[in-house]
Amino acid sequence: MLRITELRLPLEHAESALEQAILKKLDIAKPALIGFSVFKRSYDARKKNALLFVYSVDVSVHGEAALLTRLRADKSIGPTPDTSYQFVGHAAGGLAVSRPIVVGFGPCGIFAALILAQMGFKPIVLERGKQVRERTQDTWGLWRKRVLNPESNVQFGEGGAGTFSDGKLYSQIKDPRFLGRKVMSEFVKAGAPPEIMYVSKPHVGTFRLVGVVEKMREEIIALGGEVRFMHRLTDLQIENGQLRGVTVLDVAHNRTEEVRADHVVLALGHSARDTFQMLNDRGVFLESKAFSIGFRIEHPQSLIDRARLGMNAGNELLGAADYKLVHHASNGRSVYSFCMCPGGTVVAATSEAGRVVTNGMSEYSRNERNANAGIVVGIDPRDYPGGPMAGIEFQRAWESRAFELGGGTYEAPGQLVGDFLAGKSSTQFGAVTPSYKPGVHLVDLDHSLPDYAITAIKEAIPAFDKQIRGFAMHDAILTGVETRTSSPIRITRNENFQSLNVRGLYPAGEGASYAGGILSAGVDGIKVAEAVARSIFSDNG
Repeated sequence: MLRITELRLPLEHAESALEQAILKKLDIAKPALIGFSVFKRSYDARKKNALLFVYSVDVSVHGEAALLTRLRADKSIGPTPDTSYQFVGHAAGGLAVSRPIVVGFGPCGIFAALILAQMGFKPIVLERGKQVRERTQDTWGLWRKRVLNPESNVQFGEGGAGTFSDGKLYSQIKDPRFLGRKVMSEFVKAGAPPEIMYVSKPHVGTFRLVGVVEKMREEIIALGGEVRFMHRLTDLQIENGQLRGVTVLDVAHNRTEEVRADHVVLALGHSARDTFQMLNDRGVFLESKAFSIGFRIEHPQSLIDRARLGMNAGNELLGAADYKLVHHASNGRSVYSFCMCPGGTVVAATSEAGRVVTNGMSEYSRNERNANAGIVVGIDPRDYPGGPMAGIEFQRAWESRAFELGGGTYEAPGQLVGDFLAGKSSTQFGAVTPSYKPGVHLVDLDHSLPDYAITAIKEAIPAFDKQIRGFAMHDAILTGVETRTSSPIRITRNENFQSLNVRGLYPAGEGASYAGGILSAGVDGIKVAEAVARSIFSDNG
């Protein structure tokens, strides 16, 4: 099989046009073509009124070797790489080993457990939150009734924080082994739309992810694994630098149990603050790291579509437009858009009482009225000195401030963009109705974040307006605060994916700062599962 890249066709091309383009590119007659499949489809938007689809296709032909020789000078044609997934091994029946434990059942934990189960290791999953459908009800409890369940919310529960997001399945990580394809194929097998395998920016959407996550859990269990919900990790059993087990609180029955294990995958989310504190208390090596803080910004989705797609705005083939923006402010701070959600909503994402945190999400259809994105400012440990836990306290301080500014009812503080830039409080909403639930309380946001962040964002928004006309529109809404863009802590690991000072402990995913988003977290889960398997095989000769 061979791959052709950079095949360009008009947006509204006929169904037969792609086949004709392949025949022309290869300079062959139709009988020589056995078949083809689309590997990737994106679009070129550099000319807004003349958009083109750009295809990469895998093609089967008669006489492939001769064809590749004839076309060897064309860099857009070559052999199709092998993207299939190969397991590092499978557990034999006589393998003497305690069952590996996976702590956390977000994207990283799901794929770590799934790969371990597919290799025959029968993992035990410990998830502090609830099953995804129960968790969804608890999450709506905060959004609709202002009632927070600290153990079941946007951050904690089956599926992790990624469940209440846009379900984005793309990443900029280096992936020479095509592990992202394994992630995608497992999602499709569990019910995700097949087009995620080839569209350039695939997404699933929150409600579709619910069913996908359930199917993946069912497979893990069918392969001999266990998934224990409402089981929170409270301690580690360490002997001479070797992990020997974990202590777990069964929240539903309020009882503590110890589970023996020599291999524990620590797939925490970035909001597992009490677990980070426990790890710090136990002497597990942690480091402070950079993250970002800011606001959510909302515009009419139609404005973004027009700015990005021109006359093709609203075309169903393209869907709702997105954007990615960066500005380097004069005070030395970088401001950028984060987790852009076309046709989505801003959501309440706190996991702690008395604090307000925002995030964004979209459904598969992306058909809500507003576009939203984080507009965030990079910070690093110099902004919050004091050791690895200082970043969490920094986040908490601004989340508590947002709670106060919002009126102490889990409403979020907000301000019209025009008023924010002019330095005056907003008194009423304009053309853009905020989507955040329980609601938005209009204030002056100048004191909701550090001065350097406010200054940088005020400089960035007009700069972004030069790239997306209307971005600085007066009635656009800023909602605060976005503080959990990534983990403020790195649980540093070595080349064997184990903690620097606790053998058998495998930090993974977003909470350990080795991923950012669903796809990269899934890929990291696969890598760590493989590392666990190699260690077990090595221990057993």
